[in-house]
Amino acid sequence: MLEILSLIRQDGDPGWCRSVPNWDRGPWLETLLGYRRARGNARPRIISSHLPVQLFPRAFFRSKAKV
Repeated sequence: MLEILSLIRQDGDPGWCRSVPNWDRGPWLETLLGYRRARGNARPRIISSHLPVQLFPRAFFRSKAKV
């Protein structure tokens, strides 16, 4: 899924996928390092997570985020 989203974000150009590691393109939200990387990434951001939906902040559900 990360590869597909990365290609969509770059309009099909595989250069970004080949040059940027997975953990930088779609950092894991559950880790402090991943959270910091995600905050520093340009928008639109790609974020990876295995958190149960109940643990996401309420503001997330009022946002325009795509899941």
